[in-house]
Amino acid sequence: MRLLFRKNYLTQIENAAKGENHMFRNFYVEKESKVGDTLKNGGVSCGVMVSHIIYSFNPLLEVLGKKQWLRGIHLTVASTEKDLLESGWYEIDELKPGAVVVWEKKDGSKGEPHNHIGFYVGGDMAVSNDSRGTGFPHKHHYTYNNTRKIEKIYWHDALND
Repeated sequence: MRLLFRKNYLTQIENAAKGENHMFRNFYVEKESKVGDTLKNGGVSCGVMVSHIIYSFNPLLEVLGKKQWLRGIHLTVASTEKDLLESGWYEIDELKPGAVVVWEKKDGSKGEPHNHIGFYVGGDMAVSNDSRGTGFPHKHHYTYNNTRKIEKIYWHDALND
């Protein structure tokens, strides 16, 4: 029996976008005696979704005798990117299924500009958190039908198997 790492990884990404996935919607902090949802009910959850999925595969990599490929789950695109680079991910020029994609900054649901991060899954499709609509992960055209430019594409050699 052989463990199919890449197939399981891609399947988990695709499954995240099936239906209403509430896992990545909320994360609460207290600041100055006020409790707030830093993810705005899914409005800014893309970094959490991507880092959570990648991080969840660390035990499987260990079973396969490989190093973990992300050190933690992150609330922002910037901290997710930093960890990716420090964990052996690197930029590539061509999209491949399983690659992490970072899109250009655009105004979010409240008008503040922010980057967006997700996964390329093949067939001109990507999976990312729907920050402007439902707040749930969804499958969409990888350039949002030519309305959002890709800034970076990240790859990890663990996906070569």
